[in-house]
Amino acid sequence: MNIKILYFAALRDAVGRAEESFVLPSGVATVGDLRAFLADRGDKWDALAEGRNVRAARNQRMAGPTDPVGPGDEIAFFPPVTGG
Repeated sequence: MNIKILYFAALRDAVGRAEESFVLPSGVATVGDLRAFLADRGDKWDALAEGRNVRAARNQRMAGPTDPVGPGDEIAFFPPVTGG
């Protein structure tokens, strides 16, 4: 199953890329599973580790860790944003 992953702001800087196309391995069925899988890449990917303040969106709508990931989805990860 192919998906597109986007990284924004400081998270983009940390992982060194703005986006990637990705084939999900079996067992990765939710946004939380995906985040954990990416964080397990280690090194710079620790920016996505559990406990880090990271938000997610699925197909341009805010998503929680239990939201499913399906074929063709666009998943975005970004730090919280404040206005002022």
